[in-house]
Amino acid sequence: MSDPHDPEFEPPFNKLPVVVVILFLIMAGIEAVLTLGEAGLVGGPQAIGWRLALVRDWGFSGDIFDAMLAQGYWSWDNLARFVTYPFIHLSFTHALIAVVLMLALGKMAAEVMGQLAMLALFVVSGIVGALTYALVLDDPVWLVGGYPAIYGLIGGYSFLLWRKLAASGGQQVQAFTLIAMLMGLQLVWSLFATVGNGWVAELAGFVCGFGLSFLCAPGEWTRILGRLRQR
Repeated sequence: MSDPHDPEFEPPFNKLPVVVVILFLIMAGIEAVLTLGEAGLVGGPQAIGWRLALVRDWGFSGDIFDAMLAQGYWSWDNLARFVTYPFIHLSFTHALIAVVLMLALGKMAAEVMGQLAMLALFVVSGIVGALTYALVLDDPVWLVGGYPAIYGLIGGYSFLLWRKLAASGGQQVQAFTLIAMLMGLQLVWSLFATVGNGWVAELAGFVCGFGLSFLCAPGEWTRILGRLRQR
């Protein structure tokens, strides 16, 4: 067992950027309360309905977005759904996978691009994913889960790999191996079960994260400005 008084002892969260820890605490904290409620350990009998109530109150609905668009009335509580839906999940397993991916990819993005850039990738990709889901599809199924935002982090990872391969003379198409594999797995899984249309939001999140990295990656903005000045 590690001794906290040992000068070489480092709490595990010290190795994670603060923004990643905050996102973890929000995602894991919400899921912990919901899971404990469903197990009957907190909240009493009504806790069984907490998850559905959270989806209804804070999940993203294409139908609600369509209604706002048609009426021209943009209420703040419904606009908030663009940034709240990634923190709500359909089950413990759904949340667990999202949290693990966020920790790994978020740590990488924050360390390479900076914590604000990592947060921008996560939040903006989630917003773009939901917006695409609403505009492209006419799907009444509510969108929840951190995956569109996490796919934005995958976009950031792919961009960094793409740039590294370009510098080393490698095949840049290899940078898209991860997203191709994930989309392929979804396609295969759809042959055995109903996977829904969430992949549209996830793919949009990936594209957003990759594109946003042109502004967030170290030195990239300076490089773009230099090219514009040369013209």
